[in-house]
Amino acid sequence: MRKLKENILKTLLYVSAGLTVASLIFILGFIFLKGYKLISFKFLISNYSASGDGGILPMIVATLYTVAISILIATPIGILSAIYLREYAKQGKIVKIIRFATESLAGIPSIVYGLFGSIFFVVTLKFGYSLLAGALTVSIIILPVIIRTTEEALKSVPDSYREASLGLGATRFQTLYKVIVPSAIPGILVGVILSVGRVVGESAAILLTAGTVAKMPHGIMSSARTLTVQSFLVTQESGNIEQASAVGIVLIAIILILNIGAKLITKKFDKANY
Repeated sequence: MRKLKENILKTLLYVSAGLTVASLIFILGFIFLKGYKLISFKFLISNYSASGDGGILPMIVATLYTVAISILIATPIGILSAIYLREYAKQGKIVKIIRFATESLAGIPSIVYGLFGSIFFVVTLKFGYSLLAGALTVSIIILPVIIRTTEEALKSVPDSYREASLGLGATRFQTLYKVIVPSAIPGILVGVILSVGRVVGESAAILLTAGTVAKMPHGIMSSARTLTVQSFLVTQESGNIEQASAVGIVLIAIILILNIGAKLITKKFDKANY
């Protein structure tokens, strides 16, 4: 009877894994088949044209701007918040409230963030439709991811490391930045890379805060159109599935490059720690 249950469980696991992989292959295959004909060097380095024969360089630049600004804002805030929650705060009601707030932020739909960003950053602070307004909005979206992954990374550091450092006469702060944080860096980097993927794939919040201008941005106060917004608008306005799929291929390539880079960096830090 026990063996039968184990076989059933194994079968369910294999079927679930197979369905997951098959779904991924189907989605990637569909996008690739629809859009690969448009992928070219000209498509990647040319300015956008409403006629459909232009490129997506302004959208790539706008996406990189958004990623850079949001990560620069959210990463230090998220990491420092996680360090406070894990290493300094007393585990009481205040910490529970902060964690509850963090988890609630993670569950809010991005369109709600977009509405908040549109009212607060665009109108109240008078940033207008700009990359700065979009990046500030997205930085709030990715904060919970960075906080939770950093907390888990700090938890994974053995308590013996802390005890050994303190036993050798190091202060609590020295233990933190010389022992705990370096040991947790691989896990922290994973959280940051996951956040980058979230920023790259965000559309609703960006649409309501950064605008839809399909021109090369001249700075963080310029209105611009990211790759995901471009894909959405092309599909909505002209029904050009091929061009939307081509943009999707570029997005997938960016995310794959980021994931590969994250794994290489993580391995490097793991080796350095050992």
